[in-house]
Amino acid sequence: MGDVAVGARSGPGGEEHRGRPDDAAAPAADGAPASGTDSVGDSGNGPRSEDGMSGMVTDEQHATGDREPDGPAPAPKKPRSFWKELPLLIGIALVLALLIKTFLVQAFSIPSASMQNTLTEGDRVLVDKLTPWFGSEPERGEVVVFHDPAQWLAGEPTPEPNAVQTVLSWIGLMPSADEKDLIKRVIGVGGDTVECKGTGPLKVNGKALNEGSYVYAGNTPCSVDDQGGQFKVKVPKGSIWVMGDHRQNSRDSRYNQADKNGGMVPVKEVVGRAIVVAWPMNHWDTLPVPDTFDQGGLKDQSAAAALTVAPQGLAVAGVVPVVWWRRRRRSAAEPSV
Repeated sequence: MGDVAVGARSGPGGEEHRGRPDDAAAPAADGAPASGTDSVGDSGNGPRSEDGMSGMVTDEQHATGDREPDGPAPAPKKPRSFWKELPLLIGIALVLALLIKTFLVQAFSIPSASMQNTLTEGDRVLVDKLTPWFGSEPERGEVVVFHDPAQWLAGEPTPEPNAVQTVLSWIGLMPSADEKDLIKRVIGVGGDTVECKGTGPLKVNGKALNEGSYVYAGNTPCSVDDQGGQFKVKVPKGSIWVMGDHRQNSRDSRYNQADKNGGMVPVKEVVGRAIVVAWPMNHWDTLPVPDTFDQGGLKDQSAAAALTVAPQGLAVAGVVPVVWWRRRRRSAAEPSV
């Protein structure tokens, strides 16, 4: 007889099914566990699941942690309406604007022609208020904004702002009508001797200034009058001597020598340095220190160096604790050997 392939047929009538009950035809054919090692059910006498299998764990049960879902998943939260978020955004913007106005920069409007042609009436300038926090003081040639030191603006009309102007001034986009501020150029600082004879030139510490780049065209550096245009003064420490660029149309230190400060402006009254003309757009320009104030022999080099190093020294002092703290954190994070 030829070779017989036993078990070649797998149908109901095959050789392997003869004389054997149907129940035993394929043990574990449906994936029932063959041993108790991984089984989580009982031995077959326990309750059956809905699919008829005893102790079987279905994929849905694994996925839900043996819990049937209680209902449909909650719908995702809808994003908040823009109109509901708008008041919050406005509040944040106002707080930021107030912080910027207080500590960084503030806008000021030029009310008169005393600084022509460097600044014209109606210009808006941005004033740096940050560097004074680090000990920096005004230097010669800078254009600065300062509070009225001794009734310089007495008798000047005070504008009445409307509601919009009041809000804009509060957040720093416009100057406050209640603040009496002036803007002039620093000519002398503490320790300097400033003098004017005849029509000029103006001298600082015996050095003549070449002011053709910023003094109003047609004006002389010094004014010939008996009200203060002719002078020789020594600036005390902690004060500055200021003059307008429109020399024959500026009520500045020269014409306030009878006040309690002798025409000087205390440094503590200085708001900050004007750094740029921001408005109108066709007047946009920076406000650098003229070259004539950099001439040799004019400055006290030791004082200038002290003013330059002060902000840098404070910056280093502020960085050192941060570096120390980061090194401590890094050392704590490294595993001990």
